[in-house]
Amino acid sequence: MRRCLAVLVAATTSAVVLAFLVPLTLLLRTLAEDRAMTAATLESQYLVGIAAKSTDREELQGLVEGMLGERSTGTATVILPDGTVLGPAIPERDPLLEAARQGRAETRISDDRAVVYAPAVGRNGTTVVRILVPEEILHRGVTRATLILSALGVLLLAAAVLAADRLARRVSAPIKELATAADAMCEGRLETRVSQAGTPEVAALGKALNRLAERVQTLLAAERNTVADLSHRLRTPVTAIRLDVDSIGDPDTAERMHEHVTALERTVDAIVQDARRPSQETAKNSCDVGAVVAERVEFWSALADDQGRQLRLGLPSKPLRASLTRSELADAVDVLIDNVFAHTDEGVCLEIWVTVRADGNIVISVEDDGPGLPEGDVTARGLSGAGSSGLGMDIARRAALVSGGSLELDRSRLGGALIRLVLGSAGS
Repeated sequence: MRRCLAVLVAATTSAVVLAFLVPLTLLLRTLAEDRAMTAATLESQYLVGIAAKSTDREELQGLVEGMLGERSTGTATVILPDGTVLGPAIPERDPLLEAARQGRAETRISDDRAVVYAPAVGRNGTTVVRILVPEEILHRGVTRATLILSALGVLLLAAAVLAADRLARRVSAPIKELATAADAMCEGRLETRVSQAGTPEVAALGKALNRLAERVQTLLAAERNTVADLSHRLRTPVTAIRLDVDSIGDPDTAERMHEHVTALERTVDAIVQDARRPSQETAKNSCDVGAVVAERVEFWSALADDQGRQLRLGLPSKPLRASLTRSELADAVDVLIDNVFAHTDEGVCLEIWVTVRADGNIVISVEDDGPGLPEGDVTARGLSGAGSSGLGMDIARRAALVSGGSLELDRSRLGGALIRLVLGSAGS
């Protein structure tokens, strides 16, 4: 903004300066020419008066050569009635000379010189006085005056640009403060506030941004309290389920149900902790993606064996850390694997790969050789399947967004569905 305003003022001031400087320079040139021509005309009339009365050629020659001295505005030449030239030579067949011999005074101005012809009619004929004014006398002082005017124009332009820069700085400083505050709020520092300074429009924007931050804080606190209250309410039915599991006679079934109930409790606790954790702390967390994926695949491998599914796993040779917590990643991986078990037939092959993209993002690919995702069915294209609430895949999507990544849906090379959980890298 500062640069645009400075350029605008510089362009406007330059146009104004040129609009005055060019005509003023031409006016100075014209005034200098008029001054030189007036002086030359006076000198020619002075010489004409003497030439009309004097008949001594030597006297006229001496007068032409030295009577005016340094005060002369040009070079004087006297042409006697018989054609004798006293002084510097003149061009032959000069039409102005012929006109002057007929008794008419003539002047001519060109770019590099000016000429004045003055006739003096006497008893012996017409004597003509010719004054040649060279360019350095014709335009004397114009260059100096032009340089002075140009220097003043440059000073005016510099002063205008400096004033515009100071004004732009005063205008842009509150806007930069707004941008900085907005970035801080985007990072989760909702307690950030801006001063209501600057122009009325900018002050109004700052006031609105402060009100928005307060509103977001209020809504976020209310949401966290609601989620925390809901999670606490879930503990009662979960405890009841655990008591019912204890009454199951089959030890294997009881142990598996205990594991499920424990995972449910862990998820509820994670919801409570996540609801109470400030949003800016999420980006500071990290975990080893390969280790978490391997752990969850091992957990699901028992069910895969029971259903006759081939479960293949591909892990990187070195640890890859993503910008989210271990529990968040574990929940997201469970959702992706459970999505395959819930919406494909038994015996459908399942492959899980952990790779790294060229941009540094970590990709967890879950693909199968089932029927795939129906085209145009938004629910089936990743929101946990038809007829469900969609909360499962939303957990995976939220985990991806928290880490700075995304959730991608595509068709697998095996012919079924392909879900990519793209995670932002937290470095090594």
